[in-house]
Amino acid sequence: MEKRQRRKIKKRWYFLIFILLAGVVGYFSLFYDDGSVSSFIDKEGELEFMEAYSEAMSYLPEPAEEALLITSFGQVKLYKFQASETERAPLLLLPGKSASTPMWEANLQGLIQERPVYTIDLIGEPGLSVENARIQTIQDQATWLKEVVTSLDEAEIHLLGLSFGGWSAANLLVQEEVPQVKSLILVEPVYVFDTLPLKTVLASIPASVPFIPKSIRDRMLSDISGGADIEDEPIARLVEAGMRNFKSKLPMPQKISKEELESLTVPTLAILGGESIMHNPDKAFAAAEESLTHPQSEAVLFDQASHAINGEYPEELAERIQMFLTRLEP
Repeated sequence: MEKRQRRKIKKRWYFLIFILLAGVVGYFSLFYDDGSVSSFIDKEGELEFMEAYSEAMSYLPEPAEEALLITSFGQVKLYKFQASETERAPLLLLPGKSASTPMWEANLQGLIQERPVYTIDLIGEPGLSVENARIQTIQDQATWLKEVVTSLDEAEIHLLGLSFGGWSAANLLVQEEVPQVKSLILVEPVYVFDTLPLKTVLASIPASVPFIPKSIRDRMLSDISGGADIEDEPIARLVEAGMRNFKSKLPMPQKISKEELESLTVPTLAILGGESIMHNPDKAFAAAEESLTHPQSEAVLFDQASHAINGEYPEELAERIQMFLTRLEP
C-alpha cells in the first residue's frame, strides 16, 4: 500500500517537473524577441486553424457586412451583424486572448435584437486579422484600435471587451481620446481591476507551447471555464488550435491603474464572475466599485459565473448590458 502511494507521489512529481520545464521552454519561445510579427507557425497550422474557424463561424448568424480594414499595424477583419433596422448606437465587441469572432456565438442572437453589433479579430491574435508592422507598446495597441473605431461610419458606438478584449478596450480609452465611444462595457477583463494570479500565469505558459499535449491545453481551458467539458465544443477547438499554431508577439498588458480608471469620462459597466480564476473576484469587484467614478458607471458580480461568463449566462448578460445601455439612451 505504501509502495503504491509512493509511486503515485513520484508520478505527480514527474508531472510537475514536466510542467515546470515546459513552462521554461514556453517562456523563452513565447517572449524571446526575434523581431518578427505575430503569425502562424507554419502553413499546416494555419490551414488547421482556418478549418476550425470556418466551422465555428457556421454557428453564428449570417453577417450583414464583412470588411478588411487597413490600420497602421495591419489588416483587421470586421463583421457586422444586424437583425433589423434601428437607430440605436451599435456595439463593437473585442474578443479574448487566443480567441476571435466565433467566440461570440452564444451572445450575438441576444445582442442584435436591440442594436447592430460589430465584431473584430484582434491584430496579433489567431484569427483573420494580420499584423504587418510590429506592435511593440500598449500605445501601439491603442493606436490601431482607435483607427478601427474612427473608420466605422458611426457617430456613436458602445465598446465591449471580454477578458483580454476588456483590457484592450480600457487601454484604448486611457491612452486616446475617442469621441465616438459613448460607453465602455468590461466583461471579466484581465489586468484592469486586478492582476492575474501566479498559478494562472504559470498554467498558461506550457499551455501555449506547441509540443505540449492537447490534453493540457484542454485542461487549462476547462479550468478557465469553471470545469466545463469542452472536448466537443467548436469554440474550444478553435481556441486550442490558435494556441497551438499561432505565435503572438504582442507586448504583455500593463495593469490599468486606479488613477487611469478614475479618469475615464464615459459610463462604464464592469461585469465580473464570482468563480473566475483570472483574478481575485472579491478584490476585483471592490476595485471596480471604487475606481469607476462616473455617476452612470456600475459594477456587477455574477456570483456563480467563471471567466467563461459569456457562454454560461448569455441571456442574463445580454439583459444586463441592455439595461445599462437603455439608461444611457432614453
